[in-house]
Amino acid sequence: MQEDRMLELAQGLAAAKSRQDIPAALRLLHPGMVLETPAFGTTARGLAENETALRRFFASFPDYDVALDGHASNGETLVCWGTARLTMTGNRFGVVPNGKRAEIPVFIQFGFQDDLIAGERFCFDLAALCAQSGVSTDAVRRKLFPSPAGGGAP
Repeated sequence: MQEDRMLELAQGLAAAKSRQDIPAALRLLHPGMVLETPAFGTTARGLAENETALRRFFASFPDYDVALDGHASNGETLVCWGTARLTMTGNRFGVVPNGKRAEIPVFIQFGFQDDLIAGERFCFDLAALCAQSGVSTDAVRRKLFPSPAGGGAP
């Protein structure tokens, strides 16, 4: 796929997500779309799971906005970097955020198939988000990554 087309799709997805326009975002995604968000420990596969993930994300961050500032491509994969601005709300993370808008760097890796986005790996620093949101990173990590019963190392 041509780099211009990959960037057009990535920018279209960024714009749709910044408007919280889930139908527009889904139109850019391949039916086998895989969305990975390592900071949250989540993976969504297929359009139905991606729709659920987006709804949940926008419920937690209703003013999400992302600006893609740069990109690189190898002809198959597109990598973009930029800044996300978002306010943590609700109790999804088991903490009470301060209501302030965070501004964090993001790194996004995209894969493509059939002229659609087939993969997105959305990376950011969870600690930076938590610090700006006035919450404990440790508390959020415990909520996102609960330890097995009994805890501790074997």
